[in-house]
Formats: sequence, C-alpha cells, structure tokens
Amino acid sequence: MIPAARTAAAKTAQRAARRPISASAAAYADVSVEHGRGEWKTYGDVDSYKPGKFQIATYNKISPDGLKKFPEGQYEIKEGDSAANAHAILLRSHKLKEEEVPHTVRAIARCGAGTNNVPVARMTELGIPVFNTPGANANAVKELVLAGMLLGSRRIVDGINHMSSLGEQGLQRERVEKDKALFGGREIKGKTLAVVGLGHIGAATARDAEQLGMDVVGYDPGLSIENALKLPRSIELCDSIVAAVRDADYVSLNIPYIKGEGGTHGIIGKEVCGALKSGAVVLNFARGELVDSEALKEHMDGNDGKYVSDFPDDLLWDHANSILLPHLGASTGEAEDAAASMAANTIRDFLETGTIKNSVNFPSASLSEAPEHSIRFTVVTKNSFAGAALNILQQINQSKGDVAYNVVDIDVQGHEDVVEFKEVQEKITMLEGVLSSRVIYGVPGTGYAKNIEGDYFV
Repeated sequence: MIPAARTAAAKTAQRAARRPISASAAAYADVSVEHGRGEWKTYGDVDSYKPGKFQIATYNKISPDGLKKFPEGQYEIKEGDSAANAHAILLRSHKLKEEEVPHTVRAIARCGAGTNNVPVARMTELGIPVFNTPGANANAVKELVLAGMLLGSRRIVDGINHMSSLGEQGLQRERVEKDKALFGGREIKGKTLAVVGLGHIGAATARDAEQLGMDVVGYDPGLSIENALKLPRSIELCDSIVAAVRDADYVSLNIPYIKGEGGTHGIIGKEVCGALKSGAVVLNFARGELVDSEALKEHMDGNDGKYVSDFPDDLLWDHANSILLPHLGASTGEAEDAAASMAANTIRDFLETGTIKNSVNFPSASLSEAPEHSIRFTVVTKNSFAGAALNILQQINQSKGDVAYNVVDIDVQGHEDVVEFKEVQEKITMLEGVLSSRVIYGVPGTGYAKNIEGDYFV
C-alpha cells in the first residue's frame, strides 16, 4: 500500500470504527490488505480508492433510508461499475454477473427475499456470502394477497372498466344502478383460505385472514418453530397441498421457486388443480413458475375458477377469470425502506464484526464483541486452520452445503511482530480448501486476502 495512504487509512479508521481498537491492537494497523507486496493488487482503480473506508457498490435505486445506515466516516457509496474497489454489493432486481464482482468484494446483499438474480453457486465457490432480507416485505405482500382475495370475489376490476366505458358514453349516472347487478360477488367472511407455505408472508396472511372471519388451513413441511408461533391458534395444518386445497375457497401460494428435481416448478399442477373446488380462487404472489398454466386453465374453464397473480402468464393473461398484476408485491415505500435497512445492517455486521445472518449460502455465525487486546480472523474454507504459537480467545466454525465459515479471536499481547500476523494469514489462506480470509482489527477496507486458484491475492 502507498505509505501515505496506509497512514491515512489507519488514522481515519481509528476515529470512525464502530468498536475503538485498543492501544495494543492499534499497533497492528499495518496489517493491511497489500501486506507490503509493493504492488497495487487489491484496488482496481487507485483514483477511486479512499483509504480507511469501506466502499459499497449499489445497483438499482436503493432506499435512502437504507443507505443512511452506512456511516459516512466509514463508508463510501458508489453506483455500479464506478465502485471499482467495492467491498460489498447492494442490489435489488439487477441481474448480477460474475464480471461485475471485483476480487475486493467480501459480500453481496439483495434488498428482498429471492436471490435468483445473483449467481449464488458461483459466489459460494469464490467464498462470498450472499445475503437476503427475509420478512422485510412480508407486510406489503400480505396486504396485496388480501386485496387479491377481494379482487377475486367482487369483480371489482370488471366494474371499474365498465364505469370507464359508461363515462366515455356519458351514461354513468343513467346506468350505474341498473348495471350493478352485472358484477355481483361474494364475501370472504366465513370462507376457507388455504395457505401453502407458512413463512413470514404465509403466517401473516393466515393471522389476518382469521381476523377477517375466515377459516384457515395450512401446509408447510418445513414449518419453523419461529413461524409456527406466529400462526393463529385456530389454523388446521394439513399433510399435503392437495389436502389443504380440497375444501378451500381461496388458495394463497407462499412458497419459494426451486428449480430442478424435487423442486417447486409447476407444483400447482393437474393433481392439485383437479382437487380444487368449483369457484376456488388461486392467489399467486410468490412466483409465476409455481403454476402449471395448462392445468389451472382447465380449472378456470370447467369450474369457474379464478386466478389472481403478481406475475405474467403467456397462457392466462387474457382469460376472463384471471387478474394479473405487474409484480407489485413489495412495491411500497415502507417495504423498500425496510429491505434496504435490513440489507445495510447485515452488510455492516459482516464487514465490521464477521457476523453472518440471513445468508442463503453461508452458515449463520456470530461471536460476542471481540475481547480487549485482540484481533479477529475469519476464514472461509471448502468445509474441510495454521500451526502458530498464538492463543485463541474464542472461535466458531459453521458450515452450510459446500462452504464453511470460521471466526477466531487471537490474543495479540506478547506478539510485537506485525510480520508474524501477515505470515499467519498467508499460511492460512494458502491452505488447501481455503477460499479467502480477513483480519478484522478496526481499519475499514484492509486485512483481506484470497486464494485464487493457488495465487495469493492481497
């Protein structure tokens, strides 16, 4: 690292870090990402590099409420490719490509629940955790599901279109009372709602439906204790989707879309649609690919079934009994603020303390605040550490799928040689199976190393 930049980085970070580093730890502020290699390797663009700050790359328009979570003294926010030295990426719907992820990136967070627009498998191979924001948009989607039940019951859209037509003809006042009988409907009170998937959105939908006087049944083979405690006491849990929908007037889909064998593609197919009762309304505010459109069309044609969805459908878009919305589920200011704030806090926790929460590809991991006179190592391996006379104060190791995550707090008292820690990090990073490592000691943007196919990247 350039000496002047290194000094500025250390001074800036010591003033701004969330946890002030001790006098002992401050002595190790030269444990920087470059490790004195004499080359500008880590930073893709020296002109955009600001020493002593984390750089966050954003794609799409991120809520200002979320961006405010990043303290200006520690973080620099840049849009897209202008963040050539990004330490983390924050996005919404942008389809992220691997070439948009520089080697400096430690983490990626999506402001939303799904991560289909992020190459998660490849990021796992590169040792980069991908985070999402489960539950941040649950209220917004739940409210639209409730609105969908009303849209599927009262022919509201048809009535609106009819009044617009009468208005164009100047016949609104003359025909309004005569024509209202054309748009009769039914009430939802006393009807049965089947909720398929009882996560954040499903559980919230079930609770509010009960408050509206509905009978609620549900199905979720992976129901968590946390979400089970949120369900209404009166809910009846079923052992299959078919059993859940058989007597339901409304069916709300709240499950993730999973490709491949054993996944959920077309899970609402002939068997499920064949079990639907006459007039049943299917509400899909989860993913369009969950529904077999051909099978659902048979239900809509033969049983006066209805379909209300937040996704396009090439077959059902013009069906008289379908209402398709332009993916409005999370399109509220409140949901966008909540998701961006959650994503920003998740990124901060990871960059500043090594904590992992709400990651789709890494195990959850957290340690209490690092003890005095310590620095923190984190190591990402291929789920499979270096011999040195260093005292470990506390550590955790968690794994998920093909990746493992390790956090170790090392006692720095009695170890005055900075080179010792540089050598330890290199030794650890270059172990077989290790993907990346970090030394967290209070200086933003420093302490990162990667094993790139046998080459030591610092």
